[in-house]
Amino acid sequence: MEIQTIQKYLHTSPRKLRLVADMIRKMEPARAVDVLGITPKAAAQDLEKALKTVLANAKHQGVDASKLIFKKIEINESMKMRRFRAGTRGRVKPYKKRMSHIKIVLSDEQGQESGVKSLELSKKTVKSKEEKGVKS
Repeated sequence: MEIQTIQKYLHTSPRKLRLVADMIRKMEPARAVDVLGITPKAAAQDLEKALKTVLANAKHQGVDASKLIFKKIEINESMKMRRFRAGTRGRVKPYKKRMSHIKIVLSDEQGQESGVKSLELSKKTVKSKEEKGVKS
């Protein structure tokens, strides 16, 4: 079973959020909430809030939180607010305030195991092709 949440129009740039998301991608969701709570980056608060939301969605649907793993964490770019600062001699210095969307998908381990097995099988086929000298 998959549980997801989408947080839209966060006033944090996608690059800053991706740095924090990469840190927790391989963890269990319950442990990731603890790690994000002590992470000294401002983007960690936004990601922690989204993660708590998806865990609450899982609890509402009756899924055991200890069996959940991350299936997908996407940090997508949202719209950009174009702003400018006044420069010298009447010129304009434009910049963009970037916003983000966070999409978190959690899954039971049963559904994820088949995905891991298929990934292992694809790695084996790549290795076997390399051993035979086949170029793709």
